[in-house]
Amino acid sequence: MTNRIKVILAGASALITLIAAGPSHAETTLSFLIDNSPDTVAAAEALVAAYEKIAPDVTIEIEQRPGGGEGDNIVKTRLATGEMSDVFLYNSGSLMQALKPAQTLADLSDLSSQAKVDEGFKAVVRADGKLYGVPFGTAMAGGILYNRKIYQDLGLPVPKRWAEFMANNEKVKAAGKVAVAQTYRDTWTSQLFVLADYYNLHQAAPNFANDYTANKAKYATTPAAMKGFERLKEVHDGGLMNEDFGAASYDDGLRMVATGEAAHYPMLTFAVGALKQNYPENLQGVGFFAQPGDDAAKNGLTVWMPPALYVPLASQSADEARKFVDFAGSVEGCKIMVETNTAQGPSLVDGCALPADVPPAVKDMLPYFEAKATTPALEFVSPIKGPALEQITVEVGSGIRQPAEAAALYDDDVRKQAKQLGLPNW
Repeated sequence: MTNRIKVILAGASALITLIAAGPSHAETTLSFLIDNSPDTVAAAEALVAAYEKIAPDVTIEIEQRPGGGEGDNIVKTRLATGEMSDVFLYNSGSLMQALKPAQTLADLSDLSSQAKVDEGFKAVVRADGKLYGVPFGTAMAGGILYNRKIYQDLGLPVPKRWAEFMANNEKVKAAGKVAVAQTYRDTWTSQLFVLADYYNLHQAAPNFANDYTANKAKYATTPAAMKGFERLKEVHDGGLMNEDFGAASYDDGLRMVATGEAAHYPMLTFAVGALKQNYPENLQGVGFFAQPGDDAAKNGLTVWMPPALYVPLASQSADEARKFVDFAGSVEGCKIMVETNTAQGPSLVDGCALPADVPPAVKDMLPYFEAKATTPALEFVSPIKGPALEQITVEVGSGIRQPAEAAALYDDDVRKQAKQLGLPNW
């Protein structure tokens, strides 16, 4: 009883003090939804900590969601029901377009940070002339992370042709190592052999993106587009993968390539941030190369833009949310993310220079940019990306479905997506 009286009295005293002191600045609590990968969490926490120091009346509560299709569904459901967080992190490019931004997202065109954001990034968060996002991190690429010590020990060259890559895999397998880590527990990771092959597809069929968007080209009827599925099957059929590929997670794949359990892990270079967070002692031992095609003279890199921060139209604290997003998209915000996770590719904010000591996997990317041997991933040059791709690629990579059947199934998935977007000719 005595303790309860003390609490009540303390509360009353505090209330009297508060009234006596007069009105204070209104405090705002923002909700911030992110995916649950370790590099995302680390960068988000660093941004929030820095912003709360300069805006002490604002508290930002971070919420986490899964990645992949499950995370997509959470984002779309919460937007549709008006229950989205005040700020949320999500893909740029075609997946952003699928959110119907004019109906669901706040226009961020007038943020001061947009003046220094790269035009290439603005193009993938723009709809109807308005900008809806700011970059969360640096540009990145899709390809193959590889263990440098295994390559050194076995005397393997960095491959520029798919046949050379498969020859390397056979040598790794003969040495008793896992040649290619695959991690289908996290289904989104199964897509890389298809998505990162887009540079090779673009070289063989330069008009594919436009024809695909206009319903004039299909995966199942374009041999160069089919090759990503065929390469996924070839790796499976060669017995080159870890035995637990169906149960292994994204972090398992990073561990395997970082520690030398596996020679290769097909992945986006945003994984460099997760490697820094979870396996910092192995970061220098991981390199990167573009997914090889059929012609060494046309070897090049498929490039991804980073995800973006968005503010939903339904936010009750839109003004404060816009201020936080503006900070995140600024030079200072970019530097915080780079310092937290290291660079994962070229910076997209003018004035946010990369540090001199970037990890080897990032250094390995830069020559492709210098040689202009890059192209944006298909999802950044076409508004269509079917949501079922990750389930389809799991089936192909597990030996359950043949490439031709998978490509036709994906074409049907794309058709549904195009109709939802209201694209002409579909």
